[in-house]
Order: sequence, then C-alpha cells, then structure tokens
Amino acid sequence: MRPHVWAPAARSVDLVLPETRERLGMVPAGDGWWTVKRDLSHGTDYAFALDGGDPLPDPRSAWQPHGVHGPSRVFHPGRFPWTDAGWSGLDVRGRVVYELHVGTFTPGGTLDSAADALPELVSLGVDVVELMPVAPFDGPRGWGYDGVGLYAVHDAYGGPAALQRFVDAAHGLGLAVCLDVVHNHLGPSGNYTGLFGPYATDAHHTPWGAAINLDQPGAHVVRRWIVDSALRWLRDFHVDALRLDAVHELRDDSEQHLLAQLSDEVAALSERVGRRLSLIAETDLNDVASVAPTAAGGWGMTAQWADDVHHALHALLTGERHGYYVDFGAPATLRHAMTRVFVHDGAWSTFRGRDWGRPVASGTDGHRFVVSTQTHDQVGNRAIGDRPSERLDAGTLAGSAALLLLSPFTPMLFQGEEWGTRTPFQFFTSFADPDLGRAVSDGRRAEFGGHGWADLYGGPVEVPDPQDEATFRRSVLDRAERSRPPHDRLLDWYRELIALRRSVPDLASGNLAATDLAWDGPETADGPWQGVLVLHRGAARVVVNLTDAEARVPLPTDAPLDVAAAWEPCALEPGADPHVVVPGRSVAVLVPAAVD
Repeated sequence: MRPHVWAPAARSVDLVLPETRERLGMVPAGDGWWTVKRDLSHGTDYAFALDGGDPLPDPRSAWQPHGVHGPSRVFHPGRFPWTDAGWSGLDVRGRVVYELHVGTFTPGGTLDSAADALPELVSLGVDVVELMPVAPFDGPRGWGYDGVGLYAVHDAYGGPAALQRFVDAAHGLGLAVCLDVVHNHLGPSGNYTGLFGPYATDAHHTPWGAAINLDQPGAHVVRRWIVDSALRWLRDFHVDALRLDAVHELRDDSEQHLLAQLSDEVAALSERVGRRLSLIAETDLNDVASVAPTAAGGWGMTAQWADDVHHALHALLTGERHGYYVDFGAPATLRHAMTRVFVHDGAWSTFRGRDWGRPVASGTDGHRFVVSTQTHDQVGNRAIGDRPSERLDAGTLAGSAALLLLSPFTPMLFQGEEWGTRTPFQFFTSFADPDLGRAVSDGRRAEFGGHGWADLYGGPVEVPDPQDEATFRRSVLDRAERSRPPHDRLLDWYRELIALRRSVPDLASGNLAATDLAWDGPETADGPWQGVLVLHRGAARVVVNLTDAEARVPLPTDAPLDVAAAWEPCALEPGADPHVVVPGRSVAVLVPAAVD
C-alpha cells in the first residue's frame, strides 16, 4: 500500500512507522492530499502526524488492532481465498431478512462464532443476514453506531479478515449478507477526522452535533470518503447489501444528493462484478423519494425501512400509546399501514407536532419496504430493553409473526425473535474515558425519566447502566432456549410461516392492491385490542383471533380454501357460507385449495 492522506490545512505531514520508529516526511500531491514514496506490506502498522504532532490513525484505516486511538494497520483484502465464485447475489426485495448483533448473537461474540450459527438461519428460511455495524468503536462492547472508522472492522469481532470469512461462509450456505453502515455521524471517542480536514460542517446540524460535510468546501473529498468505503464493502468483502443508518440526517443541498451518487455508483459496480447489489435506507421521512430512480430525482435506494407498520402492530397488540405510539393502536390504523405503508402520509403526526410524510403511489411494490415487529431500535431503546415476549402470550406472538411474515412487505426478524426469546437487548457501551462513560450513563437515565415508562412497567424502573458489563452480558442470547418449550414450538411456527411465504404466490406477493385487512371488534381500545383480524393476501387469508373465546370467522371468497397452518387446531366449514372456527389466542392461515 502506498500511504496517502487528505490534510488540506496541514503545513507538514509525517508517516509514522511504530515498529521501526521511523518518521518520514510526506509530500503534497494536490488538492490537499499528501503522499510518500514508501510501499507498506500487509500487516504493517502506521500512523500520520500533522505539523509535528502526535501520531493519528488513518481516516481510511482498514484495520485498527490497537483500538481506535492506536496506529492503523495495512490490510490487503485480495489475500483472502474466496470460494463463492458461483454466487451471483440476490434481490433483497421480498426476502426474509435477519438482523443480528455480532457481540451478542453467540456467546463467542465474534464473526467466526456467528458464522458457525448460520446453518440455524438456513433451517429457519432466512435469505439475508443483516449485521449491525462492525466499524471500530472505543472499547470492546457497544452497539456499533458510535463507530469512528468507515473502512475497518471492530477488532473484538475478529477484524477485517473475519468479515471476509463470514461472508464467504454465508454465500456457501445460500445466504446474502447486508452490512449496516453509519455515514451520518461519527462516535465521540476516537474520531480524529476533524484534525485532518473539514469532514464536518456547522452549516447543518444533526442530533449528534455538526453534520458530515456533504455540500460545503472540501465536501468532494468527504463524499468520496463515504462512497469509496461503501464500494469497498461490496467489492472487496463481497457484501451483497448495505443498510444505511438514518439517512435523513445526511444533510446535503448539493445538486446531486449523496445517496443518489451512491446509488448510481453501486449500480455501475454491480454491472462490473456481475452480482446483484442492494442499498436499504433507514429513513424517518415517510417519503418514497428514497426508492424513486435517480433519473427521476430520487435517491435510487433498493428498499427502505417502514417503521409505521411496526408501530401500528405493536401498539395494537400491547396497548402502548406513549411516545411515538400515540397515533397508533386502532385496527383501522393497522389496515392503513398494511395497505398504504405510511400511517403518516401527509396527515398530522401528534408526536412530531406537524403534518408528516407523503402518500405511497398506487402500484408501488410493497417489497420496497422493510418491516418488522422487533429491531435493535424498537427493543433496545425501551427503558429496560425488554422483548414483546415478556408481555404477550404465545398465541399473540404467533399471530404477530403471521401478520409480519405473510405481509406484502420485506420482513425482517431480530435475533432471537423467532423463538420468542426472553433475553433483553439493552443499550451498552464500554468507553474507557470515565467522564464520557459517566455522561453516557447519566444521559441514559435522564432519557427515560419521561415517556410514560413508569406507567408502562407498573412503577419506577431502574435503567440499566450502559457502562456496566453486566448490561452487555444480559443481552447475550440464551441459545439454549431454542430447544425448550414453549420456545421450540414458536421456532417451528416461524419456519412454517416462512415456508408458506416461499411456496404460496399470494403470500409472496408485494401487491399492495391485493392486500386488505378486515376486523371484528372495537374501533379503538385503551389497552391491548381484543378482536379478530383477517389479513387478505390475494385469495389467501390470515385469521388472527386476539380474544380468549373461539371465533367463527366468515370466509367470503370465490375460491375454496384449505388450512395451510394453524397455531391451534381449527375447523374449516365449507359450503355456501364458508367459515373457519379459530380458537382463542390463535391464528390460522388459509390458502387456495389445490386443484386435483
């Protein structure tokens, strides 16, 4: 590797080689770049010193084995012996996605130990494994959204070579890999980019402070820093998709938005490598401009997260109405989400205090929207990181799973959800700086002083200390649950639903126009909704009984139906007035009858 670094305001830049204690003067290469006539081999540690100062890690570092404050190390990705030559990728739209956190998915907490568990996901029916961010952050433990390196892999997870091994193993099992990347901010510890150049700007602000510089002087280099990192994951690590964190905080008034630039360059890379590549945006804007083609002025994303579906289902099942759930919870609201994606599609958002969003155009493919009943955010950003399984009975969990997995969207599961794990997913950090650690802990406690959490939990709650290692330990999945009742039964149910999604065309479709939701029960409820939901998916029906009593549900349809799956035994009553009798707290899936 020939070292080079962008430091437009520096008067001098030295290449520092800790092993030999050399300090080599670099020379200007134009446009603020510096270089040196020295090739560094794989595994060589190096750093940069600006104007005679202390050595700093490379903003484009591929490897940080000494932590985010230490020197960088050269990594040559071409050394890896790939075995996935026959892998052509897959289109993530309509596939079953599985989100996992490397540090808590297995007791080993590494990419290699996660790879060992991939056959379980194949058995479940998963298509795409989504890794929460693996960028380096300060300390061994964290969610990854405080990363400070766009090009490297957290060393506690195994470093960059481990990511290549993970992707290769996944492809060998027929699984695609999506990597969660954060471009909208950098973490508070180990971020030295501001010493090198204008990577941030006060022209825009985000919840984390000054915005990443995408449209001010020097932005052309910062944009390449981001885009090049994304292309590198897709090209050199054979990653199939990127999940882009909170893209609404990428403040960009340029003629071409960064995301449109990224989409165009990823499309070109896909053509070159002959492999399908995808971009999935997390956005709070409720605006399909994110998935509109770049030629039409959109951002060109393959898909985007749609949290309103989660909110509508969660609020209805749990009765929670605090915070952003305030406008959710009625069956009509769930119907709106199931058929029109965004509940706030131009109407008033009470939580935001303003009109919000835009309607989804007729004919839009529902597979363009990634939906969930659990995510790291929706679980981890609760006061104690508790799962729905702490409050919902097994039959209700089964109904929730059916509404998710048989919806017209791209469903995403969160680690352990498929067996109804009781393991919480709590917010944890491990900052070495005691002042920063104390500030994070105090901030977390203050954050949950409101939002109605005491009412929700039936009294005051003790918010787990993010800096306490026990908080992390509590969040490591108890994988032994998978084989114990009642978890084993729910795991089989998820397998059955995913198999139906794959085999029944009506249930696999992303046609929103062929989707509807009917219900028998109250229009509103102060707590968990009690009634019967019937999700229409073409000719197929998903009947969810959320009452304690048996329900006789009419099935007005032109075609005869068969019971394809049921949580509890149910009775189909055919004839001129067909009905299905579904026990309380149960769900039945009915599909067009086979023709002899």
